[in-house]
Amino acid sequence: MTADETLTDFWAARRAEEPSLPETVPEAWAFGATPEHADGLLELVLSGTKDGTASSMWDYEATGDPLPEVGELSVILDGRGAPRAVIETTALAVVPFDQVDAEHARAEGEGDQTLEHWRAVHERYWREHSENPRGFEPDMPVLCERFRLLWPGAPAGA
Repeated sequence: MTADETLTDFWAARRAEEPSLPETVPEAWAFGATPEHADGLLELVLSGTKDGTASSMWDYEATGDPLPEVGELSVILDGRGAPRAVIETTALAVVPFDQVDAEHARAEGEGDQTLEHWRAVHERYWREHSENPRGFEPDMPVLCERFRLLWPGAPAGA
């Protein structure tokens, strides 16, 4: 079975459970830059800890990938590329890196969820894995995205 067949089957199963979902399979992607990172961040989503993410606007410019939109659905893949979750984008804001706030850092759910941790981890990430030649700058534009987990259902108390 190919990855596309797996994704198509995954989406068909979600639509069977919730017929109001659109017929078109949403964009599928994984968090992070490595399989291990993807799995770790996915687990934060599935546990209800992570309901935010951040992307470099410069990376979007470099790759030509479309920007997410509020209300858009995404299929989240694990580190092997298997579909594991469905999220819906609920809010978007472009903010300079050095002006991302503590609430967004908490929403990302990583480490101790502080702004200091968020800044250190994301600076390192963009220095090592940026898809654009500019890499990282303290005032680089960052797309802060909030989302909600649609499938599987969020755990009780999340």
